[in-house]
Amino acid sequence: MTSDKPRVLIVAEHASAKFGGEAALPLHYFRVLRKRQIEAWLVVHERTRDELKLHLGEDFDRIYFVSDTTLQWLLWKIGRLLPQRLAYVTVGFASRLITQIAQRFVVRETVQRHHITVVHQPTPVSPKEPSLIFGVGAPVVIGPMNGGMNYPPAFQWMQSRFVHLTLRVGRLVSDWLNWLLPGKHQAAALLVANARTYAALPKDTCSYVVELSENGVDLAIWRPQPKSSYAVPASPVADTAIQPTKFVFVGRLVHWKAVNLLLIAFERVARQLPVELEIIGDGPESMQLRQQAGALGLLRLDKPQPADHNTPTPAQRNGSVHFWGWLSQADCARRLQQSDVMVLPSMLECGGAVVLESMAMGIPVIATNWGGPSEYLNESCGILIEPRSQVLFVNDLAAAMTRMAASPALRQAMGQRGHRRAVSEFDWDVKVDAILDIYRHVLEATPPARSLTSPNKPNSAISRV
Repeated sequence: MTSDKPRVLIVAEHASAKFGGEAALPLHYFRVLRKRQIEAWLVVHERTRDELKLHLGEDFDRIYFVSDTTLQWLLWKIGRLLPQRLAYVTVGFASRLITQIAQRFVVRETVQRHHITVVHQPTPVSPKEPSLIFGVGAPVVIGPMNGGMNYPPAFQWMQSRFVHLTLRVGRLVSDWLNWLLPGKHQAAALLVANARTYAALPKDTCSYVVELSENGVDLAIWRPQPKSSYAVPASPVADTAIQPTKFVFVGRLVHWKAVNLLLIAFERVARQLPVELEIIGDGPESMQLRQQAGALGLLRLDKPQPADHNTPTPAQRNGSVHFWGWLSQADCARRLQQSDVMVLPSMLECGGAVVLESMAMGIPVIATNWGGPSEYLNESCGILIEPRSQVLFVNDLAAAMTRMAASPALRQAMGQRGHRRAVSEFDWDVKVDAILDIYRHVLEATPPARSLTSPNKPNSAISRV
């Protein structure tokens, strides 16, 4: 950066660690910019007011809030009756648009009051969704976006035909919507997480498009803790019986996370090796998954229940599953510290911040080779499972878990390499270095013409057609 630091206004629907997902992104940008004593302000919805007041201290005065309307409340009630993906692109989109209408006035006023030089809109991360943040008196940077995501071909059945058709229609009309609401056409820079998202951008958007990963990791929270030294077992079954291998899943309990397939695979592993599985998160599939774990004889109970000699209780089995429900970031980090392997079998994961958090803590990861996890993981720090079919996926997932459970040395080596990768490429300070570089290009008005470039991958460039 030059000596003239930018004056930044971040605008987003939410800024919240508690909400998770994309809501955490604006909060991290604001947090790191202020840590570096860069003048920054934030415009968000008031739903997160109490959380931000609790955690941001004197920087809370730099936040401007917009309020809910009666219409947004009605849209939220309707959305609860719809499939989550469908609700997001219909009533959810309408609600976010109402928020942006209110934010647009606040942004224009704040730009003038604080002499803002760059406006940054990191969410929503959908490449198709229009932006109303344009003509606000300062250049606008949008992203990193991450989307254009579909289920793997072998798992298209997980999405109903009605939802599929609705999403398809929405994508077809997105070019028209982005012409009508031209934020992405008039932006100074668009940031995309990958080539898939680049391809999903509306036609004829701005020419300065930069590749930058959507997620980062806060190393102050997600950091490795000392563990006892690992010994290489001579016999996988005999030597790992000393202490169960702890697998962990973290995420919303929704159908596309495929936790039901994880339970089937885990039950197979539990027949051979001493293992445990912790499931951290909540969602609409919670009750069904608990029932499935119980039917498989895996659900951990406070007191083993009596059973006949044909049905083993959880205490009699090698494996057990414990559902923790929703946990705060700090509590989640503590659970991860006591785990050996993270498993994320999701079939529709654009990002996958939990993968980076596990890597940062030195925990190896097993994940689906589809979407975000495949961009963070490689064979040095985890195992990626091909989503070829349900049967093959469960078989391969069980085999990967067995391999991890049988080899503490493998887990340690992968965990160490994953930690190094997370620190060098995905630390939030590294991401903000890249963002400041982009701000500088925008302020100097000298971006590379009509190209896709990557601060993290400087040798990669894809010409814009």
